[in-house]
Amino acid sequence: MSVQTVARRYATALADVVIQRSEAPEVQDELRVWEELLRANANLREVFANPTIALDKKRAVLNRLIEMAQPRPTTINFLKVLLQNQRLTDLAEINRKFAQILDERAGMVSATVTTAREVPQPYQQKLRDKLAELTGKNVRIDFATDPEIIGGLVTRIGSTVYDGSVRSQLQQIKEKMAG
Repeated sequence: MSVQTVARRYATALADVVIQRSEAPEVQDELRVWEELLRANANLREVFANPTIALDKKRAVLNRLIEMAQPRPTTINFLKVLLQNQRLTDLAEINRKFAQILDERAGMVSATVTTAREVPQPYQQKLRDKLAELTGKNVRIDFATDPEIIGGLVTRIGSTVYDGSVRSQLQQIKEKMAG
């Protein structure tokens, strides 16, 4: 089974629990901290990933970290389930899926808008409004810059890409001229 499939299952189950308990933002924030802790500490990642280290020793390490961080009970239980099922090292992917599921359930979509230069603040809101109109949902936009696109913008919403860049238009002209 792929990591994405497994991550979606864990994320869906967690979303069900945190929405019911009205603690989605808090648990999401705590899990991001844990993800960053694992990302920043190679030794810790190795302990949790290494199958030759006994589960009891891994559990002791996790419990000590929990003691120091003092996350909420839902987060603690989730981390312990991940450890028990040897999925703690998949936390980054689970967090990504968890965020997507929470967004879906809140009627929110994420978009990435890439432009040649930074988009001024007033235009960012206009673009957000246009994308909300297009999708029929609230839109969270991550803005990126790429001077290679020359001008215009490229918008990615999920797997759909709207390419209005000058680079793309020049490429189309080139292809038409080449026959």
